[in-house]
Amino acid sequence: MSRSLDALDRKLLERVQRDADVSADALGAEIGLSGSAVLRRLKRLKADGTIVANVALVDPAKVGRPTFFIVALEVERERPELMSRLRQWLGGEDQVQQVFYVTGSADFILVITAPDVDSYDALMSRLMADNPNVRRFTTNVALGVSKRGLFVPVGAG
Repeated sequence: MSRSLDALDRKLLERVQRDADVSADALGAEIGLSGSAVLRRLKRLKADGTIVANVALVDPAKVGRPTFFIVALEVERERPELMSRLRQWLGGEDQVQQVFYVTGSADFILVITAPDVDSYDALMSRLMADNPNVRRFTTNVALGVSKRGLFVPVGAG
């Protein structure tokens, strides 16, 4: 059972998406709640699945993964068991950062990070070998990244 978000929940979500390291007392002072009330709200938002995870964003270039590939993937058949197997395979690959099931000429759009083209090529060779239902893929190499993030505007609702 999901509960609707009130204005304080929305302010809290906006703020913790920008910096989850802020203390509950500091958050409370910003939005007009006590630190303990902030902690209770955060706990509820995690329990109901509104907050999925607290993570650290890492600069890919500083850990040897400077290259992004945006991949349009087409499948032969959209049978549920084949799609499930492909999704599971993609979900198990750390280089695959994001997977979008889309409309249009492609079935999936993938965002992949890799140290270099050879590493990307090896990943895609394994993808094709392990997933015979994949018809083809096209690749765009990101020449630069102007914005990268996971922020979801929650606004006034």
